[in-house]
Amino acid sequence: MIRSDVLKELVPVISDQFVVCNIGLPSQELHMLDDQPTNFYMLGTMGLASSIGLGVALAQEKKVISIDGDGSVLTNFGTLPTIANNVADNFILLIIDNGSYGSTGDQPTYAGKKTSLAAVAKACGCETVIECQAEDCADVMREAIAGDKMTVIVCKCESGNIKVPVITKDPVVIRDRFMTAIREANT
Repeated sequence: MIRSDVLKELVPVISDQFVVCNIGLPSQELHMLDDQPTNFYMLGTMGLASSIGLGVALAQEKKVISIDGDGSVLTNFGTLPTIANNVADNFILLIIDNGSYGSTGDQPTYAGKKTSLAAVAKACGCETVIECQAEDCADVMREAIAGDKMTVIVCKCESGNIKVPVITKDPVVIRDRFMTAIREANT
């Protein structure tokens, strides 16, 4: 399974949650599969989906899922200790680890070599860290959503991309509709 397959299986599980999605192809894939106001698509800030998702979770009570990639987490390594030290039990970080920088041409990452992002998250102090294979990701996500603990999921999958259209929505529109959805859900 590649990342787009993982997202396709996740959509029925996460479609009623707030989702902050990683830059580039992951956002384009999610947009193509299940565009809705509760999805916040990162269009130009590699490595910040997890940080933004944590901030949203800390600011309100509803569940928030950040979908990040191994390459993005590696470019913002400070996100894992920040998450560990600012616990939000309504926050789930899903790292789709395909061992590559998928949006820029599938160049290999260190997560595809010796570096275990699950071990790094644990070493940073994240208490609930689950590494799973792509086939099990939807079930692991379902359990995390049902639980009441901040969870980091590292989903191992194959590298590869599908052709997807670019997101043509203006970033301001994406932001505004996401913020409106949050306000409406918390009133």
